[in-house]
Amino acid sequence: MARLVFRKNGKVIENPEEIKSFLSQYGVVYDVWGVDRLPEDVRKNYDIDEENSKAIIQAYEKELKELKEKMGYITEDIVVLSEKTPNLDGLMAKFKREHHHIDDEVRFVVDGSGIFPVKIEDDIVDIHVEAGELIVVPAGARHWFELDENRKIKCIRVFKTPAGWEAIYNENETATMRD
Repeated sequence: MARLVFRKNGKVIENPEEIKSFLSQYGVVYDVWGVDRLPEDVRKNYDIDEENSKAIIQAYEKELKELKEKMGYITEDIVVLSEKTPNLDGLMAKFKREHHHIDDEVRFVVDGSGIFPVKIEDDIVDIHVEAGELIVVPAGARHWFELDENRKIKCIRVFKTPAGWEAIYNENETATMRD
């Protein structure tokens, strides 16, 4: 399950309700949708194709519809990062640069896991997410993304506009990232 790790003092929060409560103070949405409804072969398949994508999106149709209506999102797709991803290290180098978006960054983790370090006040909070969990990093929040030791993640991404997801880097700001 999710875990928050505060870099300044090493504090860890693992209780889902405490995570949800803390993050909501800063506009970050955290929720658990679970993965029980997905057949394991669909969930674990990292060779994504149209049939696999449709099966995943259909399995979460109700939650996606509610999220879209509540937050104004219009479309979704599936993203996969794994050892099979061409130029994975090059992609990860881009994702590990501190940035923000003009739109929310919405990810529902279908399989795998990852870390969203987010600047919160004068600290950096590592938000560890796993299969079955939803995270919404609000527009304008300074953050980046890292794969964890498993080096794979499969997510539903949700957008208001495709252009809104483009990263905006500020070369004058630096973040403390793990190498």
